[in-house]
Amino acid sequence: MSFNACDALTGVTLNADRGEVLAVIGPNGAGKTTLISIVAGLLAPSSGCTRVLGLDATGESKALRGRIGLAGQDIAVYPAHTVEENLRFFGSLNGLRRRELTGAVEELLEVLQLGDLRKKRAAILSGGQRRRLHVGCALVYRPDVVMLDEPTAGADPETRQQLLRIVCQQASRGSLVVYTTHYLAEVEELRARVAVLAHGRIVAEGTVDRLIADHAASELALRFEGALPTVDWPGARVLADTLLLPTSNPTTDIVHALEAVAEHREQLCGLEIIRADLERAYFNIVTDGGCS
Repeated sequence: MSFNACDALTGVTLNADRGEVLAVIGPNGAGKTTLISIVAGLLAPSSGCTRVLGLDATGESKALRGRIGLAGQDIAVYPAHTVEENLRFFGSLNGLRRRELTGAVEELLEVLQLGDLRKKRAAILSGGQRRRLHVGCALVYRPDVVMLDEPTAGADPETRQQLLRIVCQQASRGSLVVYTTHYLAEVEELRARVAVLAHGRIVAEGTVDRLIADHAASELALRFEGALPTVDWPGARVLADTLLLPTSNPTTDIVHALEAVAEHREQLCGLEIIRADLERAYFNIVTDGGCS
C-alpha cells in the first residue's frame, strides 16, 4: 500500500504493509490529520495520488467502503444510543449482517471491556469509555486498514493500555494500522515503524531502534556545585550546572567520567545515566532535520 500526497503536504510519500503499525508523529500543524484524511478519502490531494489496497482513495472510494476504519481525534458516537446500538449501527453501515454482525459486536464488547455497559447510552459514559467506543465503531466491521488519529488523547492510563492492546491485535490479524500520537512512549511500546512529519514533509522514517541509533545518544549527566570542570571528552556539552557526556557504553564510561573529573570530585553532587530513547531522537530530528 502506498500513498503520495502533495501541496499542503509537500511531496509526502509513504509505503506501508498490512500487518504492521505505522506511527506518524510530528508537532501540531505538521499535517498528520490532513494525511489521515487524504488516505481515508475524505480529502483529495491537489496533486499526486493516494493508493490504498491498490485502489485510488479518491476516485475509487466506493470500492474501499468497509475496508478502511477511521477514528478521528474528535469522539463521534451517537449519544442517545446505547453502546451496543452504536457498534451494531457502524457494523451494519459497512456491510455486516446478522450472525457476522452479532459476532463482531460481542467480540468488541469483550475486547473493549464495555460488556457491562452495552445497554448504557453513550451520553452517560465516562470520557475513557466513550473513547473506547469511538475506536470500536471504526473496528467493528474488521477493516483492512485502520486509521487512528490520536486515539489516546486525554485517555486515562487504563484506557490507553486497552487501546494499545487493540492496536497490536489488529496488526496481528493482518490489518495495517496508521497511528498518530504525541505520546512517543506509545510508539516505542507498539514497536511501530515510524514516520516523522514536520512542516508537511517526511523528515525521517524507520523503526524505533533505527531512529534512536541514528538520531540519539545516551549521555552521562554529572551535576556540580560551583564551576564546571573542562574535560577532554568528544561531544561534551554544558547545560546549567550539569556536564553532559555522550556515551555508547554507560556502565564502562562512568568509570572514565569519574577519572576525567577527579580533581573536581568534591563538587560533584549527582550522576545520572540519560539513556537514548525515541523522544530524544524525535527532538533531534525536528531540530536538525531541516525543519526550520
